[in-house]
This record gives sequence, C-alpha cells and structure tokens, in this order.
Amino acid sequence: MMKKIALLLLLVLPMSLFAQKFAYFKSESIIPVMPEFAKAQKDIEVQRAQYEDEIKRYQEEFNKKFAAFQQEQKTLPQNILERRQKELQELSDKVIQFQQDAQQQLQKIYADMMSPIYEKMEKAVKTVGKAGAYTMVFDLNRTDIPYIDETQTKDITNDIKTNLGVSLTAVPYNPAQAAGGLK
Repeated sequence: MMKKIALLLLLVLPMSLFAQKFAYFKSESIIPVMPEFAKAQKDIEVQRAQYEDEIKRYQEEFNKKFAAFQQEQKTLPQNILERRQKELQELSDKVIQFQQDAQQQLQKIYADMMSPIYEKMEKAVKTVGKAGAYTMVFDLNRTDIPYIDETQTKDITNDIKTNLGVSLTAVPYNPAQAAGGLK
C-alpha cells in the first residue's frame, strides 16, 4: 500500500510542477510608449531647462567678476585683492553647490514623476498575470535572467500594453522628436 502511495506521489508531483505557467515582459517596451511617460519627460525637461538657465546666469556672473578681477588685480591693494579673491571663491562655491543641489532635485523630480508610472505598469502586470493564471511574471529589463525557454514561457508585453490602453503600434517618446515638432 505504501509503495502505491509513494508511486502515485512520484507521478503526481512532477505533473503539478509542469502545470505552472511562467510569463515575461519587457518594461522598456512599455514605459516609453505610455502617455504618462511623455508628459513626465516634458515636465522634467522644463525643470531641467530652468535649472540650466539659473546655472548659466551664475556662471556668467562669475565670469564677469573674474574678468574684472583679472584686469584690476595688479592695481589693487593687497587687502582688496584678498577680499575680491575670497568673493570669487565664494561665488564659485555657490555655483558648484547650486549645480549639485539642482542635480539632486532633478533626480528627486524624476523619481517622483516616474513612480506612479511604474506603479501603474506593475498593477497592469498583476492584472494580466492573474488573468492568465501565471505562477510568475518576470521583467526581463529589470531582472538578470540569463536564459528563458520561450516554448515554456509567454511574452505578455503586448497584453500589458493592451491592459494599459496603449496602442501596440505606439512609438516610444523621443525628446528630440518632441522638440523638433515644437519649432
């Protein structure tokens, strides 16, 4: 009797393993065609341009003061010379600090704007995964999976796009094309 149960278990367990379904998708084929992505990229570009303008203004101010300093330095008394050098150093430090702050702020803005987009995609992945009764769904662009047997798994990238309401023929957002279209 025990031999029959053991034999039955040996036959049934492998079948339950084969009944599992696996799927994969490519987030880099989904995110850039989402309308939210294009809007976020445009908003980020506006912010980046504002920061660049401010950095340019700082640098121009520094360059003017430095040029004036270079012309006057030979005629200035030592104490004024030292004060002007200190002012230039402080202005240079402010420019560098502002550049670093701007970079950090842009990274935060990017993360804040992209977070809901990734959340929306992940919700669609879960919906498609549950509807397809998949045991696991892998994002090939965010996980290191060296090999996938495409006969044993299914690419559900297009299913996720459909769930998100994204056209399967949608073209990824390209800032160069968007800027070119505004001229």
